[in-house]
Amino acid sequence: MTAPTPAKSARRKARELALQGLFEWLISGSDSGAIEAFLHERFPTIKLDRELLDSLLHGCIREAAGLDELLQPLLDRPSRELSPVEHALLLLGAYEMRFLPEVPYKVIINEAVDLAKQYGGTDGFKYVNGVLDRLALELRPAEAAQRPARPTPPREPEPAEAPRAASVPVSIKPRSARPAAPVGGARANQPPRRPRQR
Repeated sequence: MTAPTPAKSARRKARELALQGLFEWLISGSDSGAIEAFLHERFPTIKLDRELLDSLLHGCIREAAGLDELLQPLLDRPSRELSPVEHALLLLGAYEMRFLPEVPYKVIINEAVDLAKQYGGTDGFKYVNGVLDRLALELRPAEAAQRPARPTPPREPEPAEAPRAASVPVSIKPRSARPAAPVGGARANQPPRRPRQR
């Protein structure tokens, strides 16, 4: 038997709908008012934080160019090449970090990561997490400075040096007392002897 899914908070629902609206805007370029009307029509009874939804949806669309400028140095490709889900989540996270200082940056990142896991690609949540984490250092330096330092992973021990077999270089070989015999023996260049006759 599976555990029941916890109920979503009104703010989570607002972020989720804002994500859907931004996704639509990135794909179609529709007007933010038309997108909002569509969302209200599609989810008429959903209990959500409407003020947060309006702020996120209209704010992200209005500030998209400036938010993309903030994000671009932290990306490994142009923002237009991101998946629409990841792009929308990065815009939402950047907007909240910049314009909603009352929301702790850790909450912003956690919400974006959870939505990326639900709607994004397989490892999209890792990408969103990494970019927003670095953005927090820029937009919320005082707040980000208070976070505990990440533990450094243990280092692998250095391999021990192999003991040296000898202190003499390998290229020096001991000389024998007698010079080596020529190939074929000492008589190789002499004519063969005739056997003695008796």
